[in-house]
Amino acid sequence: MRFSLSNIFKGDKVIWMIFFFLCVISLVEVFSSSSTLTFNKPNYWAPIIKHGGILLIGVAAMVVVQNIDCKYFKIATIFLIIFSMATLIWVLLAGQTTNGAQRWVSLFGIQFQPSEIAKGTIVLAVAQILSAMQTENGTEEKTFKYVLYVTCPILFLIMVENLSTAILLGMVVVGMMLYGRVSIRKVGKLIGIIAVTAIVLLALILMFGKVEEPAVNDKNNLTEQVAKNEKKEEAFLQKLFHRAGTWKGRIIKFVNNKETPPKDFDLSVDSQVGYSNIAIASSGFIGKGPGNSEMRELLPQAFSDFIYAIIIEELGLAGGIFVMFLYIFLLWRAGRIADRCANNFPAFLVMGLALLLVCQAMFNMMVAVGLAPVTGQPLPLISKGGTSTIINCTYLGVILSVSISAKRKKKKQHAVVNNNGGITLPHNP
Repeated sequence: MRFSLSNIFKGDKVIWMIFFFLCVISLVEVFSSSSTLTFNKPNYWAPIIKHGGILLIGVAAMVVVQNIDCKYFKIATIFLIIFSMATLIWVLLAGQTTNGAQRWVSLFGIQFQPSEIAKGTIVLAVAQILSAMQTENGTEEKTFKYVLYVTCPILFLIMVENLSTAILLGMVVVGMMLYGRVSIRKVGKLIGIIAVTAIVLLALILMFGKVEEPAVNDKNNLTEQVAKNEKKEEAFLQKLFHRAGTWKGRIIKFVNNKETPPKDFDLSVDSQVGYSNIAIASSGFIGKGPGNSEMRELLPQAFSDFIYAIIIEELGLAGGIFVMFLYIFLLWRAGRIADRCANNFPAFLVMGLALLLVCQAMFNMMVAVGLAPVTGQPLPLISKGGTSTIINCTYLGVILSVSISAKRKKKKQHAVVNNNGGITLPHNP
């Protein structure tokens, strides 16, 4: 076999092009927004070299996964569910804390967030359930129940430390059920239950959440922290909702988001929203140009959670719209791939993974422009990341794998028809 790029980068070429554009934007903007990581350090290339290496590993993961037949993804489902449940429980009991959230674990020297793997696991499991329960008139009655049995325990474990990810996954599951022809009545009931649960959860957050006030001095801060720790040990709910203070603060800030004159805005209290708004407001239509951001050194997590604000500042409104349409086009292209699938499972899997990536991207962009409370969701395939970037690339690899098998099945179907006396069926020209 003669070596060529087409033998390596297989599958849907449009998906590869979208990924290429996202990678270029990621490399440029991560390099620009990582100045705070290289301040007073001899090697200012280190962050972008590391990020570029992670993207190369992600590309390698895509190339490997795209060559795996779709049937093997089914076999991996049960193992991934067990692994996800075990690591999610592990992170709650002995996880590593970053920025006040206990979300990380280390396995064989590799640090990762179990919730990142759990997201793909839920999509894989729901796709398998929906495909197995399909009938001519939709899904069987038990489908709805089976989906909840699988997703609810995992969503609860994620919710304790990462509420926004649990909400995101819940939206994806609902979207997959609608696409998988689950009864509208049952999905409507589920949405009603989610609404009631959200109200109860909001009440618990407002009851048990304690917004942290700026400390006067270290001694007072230590005393207050000890008191908080003692109170957490007194009640199970307070221990379970130890992140409620963060959630409560973000909700209150978003709900009470009144227009404040610039001279009265306290950037030391709400620096993320403030500097993000300044970056976007000062961008114009074409922006300041790559590398010319003025807010990157002031905006916390400029290279991760708020990189979309830096993209708009440097590339302007035009660049922000272009990035948004890349994700929308990714979802549209995944829909085209799903339509070509002869079987239900790969179609549901592709749409679920595309919804997962695009919904997270929309979450991140809405936060950056002030349409949603701060959630801590990075921009997929653009934000600076580690294992999360590699996992997202793996999800794209699965989509590419399905695009390859869908094309093969279509060609095989034509060959069978042509071998039957050269007769072509009317509905399959």
